[in-house]
Amino acid sequence: MDFGNALILVCAGLLLLSIFAGIVSSRIGAPLLLVFLGLGMLAGEDGPGGIDFDDFQIAYTIGAVSLAIVLFDGGLRTGSETLRAAAGPALALATVGVAITAGVTGAAAYLIFDLNWIEALLVGSVVASTDAAAVFFLLNVRGTNLPHRVRATLEAESGLNDPMAIFLTITCVELLKSGATEFSWPVLHELAFDFLTQIVGGAAIGVAGGYILVELINRLRLASGLYPILAVAGALMTFAGAQVVHASGFLAVYICGLIVAKRRHRARQIIERFQDGLAWLSQIVMFVMLGLLVTPSDLLYSLVPATFIALVLTVVARPLAAVICLLPFRFQPREHAFISWVGLRGAVPIFLGTIPVLAGVPSAKLYFEIAFVVVLASLLIQGWTVNLSAQLLNLALPPAPGPSLRFDIELPEAVGRDMAVFAVQEGSACTRLKPADLQAHSKTEVVAVMREGAMLNPANVLRLSPGDQVIIIAPDDRLPALDALFAPAPPKHLPGRVAAVLGEFTFEGTADIAELAGMYDFQIPPSDRGLTVDAFLERHLRNRPSPGDRLRLGPVELIVQAVEDGRITRAGIELDPLAAMPFSRDSMRIWLRHLLRRAKPMRPFRKK
Repeated sequence: MDFGNALILVCAGLLLLSIFAGIVSSRIGAPLLLVFLGLGMLAGEDGPGGIDFDDFQIAYTIGAVSLAIVLFDGGLRTGSETLRAAAGPALALATVGVAITAGVTGAAAYLIFDLNWIEALLVGSVVASTDAAAVFFLLNVRGTNLPHRVRATLEAESGLNDPMAIFLTITCVELLKSGATEFSWPVLHELAFDFLTQIVGGAAIGVAGGYILVELINRLRLASGLYPILAVAGALMTFAGAQVVHASGFLAVYICGLIVAKRRHRARQIIERFQDGLAWLSQIVMFVMLGLLVTPSDLLYSLVPATFIALVLTVVARPLAAVICLLPFRFQPREHAFISWVGLRGAVPIFLGTIPVLAGVPSAKLYFEIAFVVVLASLLIQGWTVNLSAQLLNLALPPAPGPSLRFDIELPEAVGRDMAVFAVQEGSACTRLKPADLQAHSKTEVVAVMREGAMLNPANVLRLSPGDQVIIIAPDDRLPALDALFAPAPPKHLPGRVAAVLGEFTFEGTADIAELAGMYDFQIPPSDRGLTVDAFLERHLRNRPSPGDRLRLGPVELIVQAVEDGRITRAGIELDPLAAMPFSRDSMRIWLRHLLRRAKPMRPFRKK
């Protein structure tokens, strides 16, 4: 009993210390996950805490559950727009990119360490995948506002690339246990078949698990507090079920989260809030535990060569994989550079480093130690410079509006609409509107306005004021637009570099593109004359427009500043983009499209 109480005391104390350390780290700009990892090391056997923890089996199990919860949370927060914008590049990076990264890093390990090719590839496989936890939290918690396609690619890649890295790691471990030292064609053929089985099986189980979970949430009548527990239990069952049949459980649980997020279901807000807290808890537990697991004094022997591996991974393997995988998707050079740099490693490589130890392969501890050093280097260097690199590459957008204060009220599913109470905050866009304007703007019904404890008829309210509570009934797909209206305004005074990202001059989306071309001395095809800026950009941008998207037109660059309901409402122009973009492929593409449109084949003449 005394041991149990002491264990609870230690665990609760570590959680509290992690939270307090997180507050301090946010003030000095340190990556939060690095703080959790460092706290675990300080509590370990070489630190002041002196806790001796070396059970790799427990670490593997807890790590797997924590990672599954984080991936499910990532799926819940990955919207349909994100997937549409990034499905192609993210899948390429998550499969071919991981293989290239593992191969290049493995070649470096072969040259640096006394390893055969399979052992070297195992080193590359362990550190090949970016970490969903690190990417989700460093991009969201640190408040880095990036162009939509760049952010979507990084987030989707981190959620999808774990299966490939896990497959390569387990494959190399199995080959080493069988005594193999090199690959053969029969082995490669079998590996390809196993990989397809894992991916297809994981995807199928994830889709099925997601749909079943949504049906259970909608059909079962439960106390409100039980719905988030049902969601987590269903997600973990999907993960474990896929693992049991040798499919990819990590892919399955991520896809399960995507399906649950996409489908309409009850208790959405309470599930998302509970899952957010649970994901934070999983992060803290996973990183502190992995910090406890490592013995810092043991890292001294492999510190220098492992640092070289981290260097090769960061400046050679990841950029090469990004360039090859993103080439068909026509990212801008600055976006290539940012995606290459932000290949954040986190708990996943350390988690994968426990697999060789559990399997008992030769030099098993070496893989774990290399993974730990690589993660430390990634969090220290890349994690600390996410914002800086975005600003240097002119990708850091002005901060997005803060979150709205919204409370959802469950309505019967047959109604087909949601009821929500929005709090009017200082500086939000809705303070310029009357309730009638709000209804016209977002196709909603304002039921009532609560002001200073009194319920007012919306027709009698001339203007919404900070402190008002607005009760609204709206379709589910209109809630994001309402969130934007009720969100507090972002800071007005921005750093010069961030403020300049969206252009030197601003104009409305309804402006005439031909007039702008004459004013700023750039050329557009005759077929585009008469178009508005909104229509011109929508025609020539490669994806759905989002803030930060750029289109180079000779000596200028048009930049999307604001998008509402899929329409570009405001754009900017940069007059001297040569330093950032030394050539203009966009202009060539636009004029080539114009010439092809004019050169339509003539129909053969026929006599009547």
